[in-house]
Amino acid sequence: MLKKRELHECQSLYNLMMDPAVFPYVRYACQSQEEMMFLTRQLIAEEEQGTVISRTILNETGTVIGTIDLYHIVNHTGFLATWIGAPYFGNGYSQRAKSAFLTELFLEHEMQTVFMKIRKQNVRSRKAVEKLPYVSHAHDLYPEIVRNINMEQPIFDLYHVNRDSFLASGLEPQHMMVT
Repeated sequence: MLKKRELHECQSLYNLMMDPAVFPYVRYACQSQEEMMFLTRQLIAEEEQGTVISRTILNETGTVIGTIDLYHIVNHTGFLATWIGAPYFGNGYSQRAKSAFLTELFLEHEMQTVFMKIRKQNVRSRKAVEKLPYVSHAHDLYPEIVRNINMEQPIFDLYHVNRDSFLASGLEPQHMMVT
């Protein structure tokens, strides 16, 4: 289940993010709870401007377990960033969150392509994304983007989901959004 970001979730998200199994892979990593509050305020403002779409991931009991974001939104494309707290690893939450979020992005926000850059060392995320039937490796299709994300050294693999592939994947679109 996904919901729009709210400030009262910052403490729970910060505590989950600080786990050493999570922190190195978080796009919006914060060093303090105050920084997490500031960042969340900023993300909420950026969403109002249309440059970011950010959601909190909840489990079936409504517990905050992570976040999912679309950032660098340009010409109906953007980059996906997801993280789940370590106590919730291995339960399929990331896959369900991606499916729900992609449904929202493609059907409500008219996105056409969503990119995912994953650190080569992040084996858990790479294996998880490669299981998704609608995700494709993007190195051959988007060599310029691959060069841009790996300017210093090749540390990221690039994947993509295009709207048509996602909608044709045969999966039941999940759209569980709480307001």
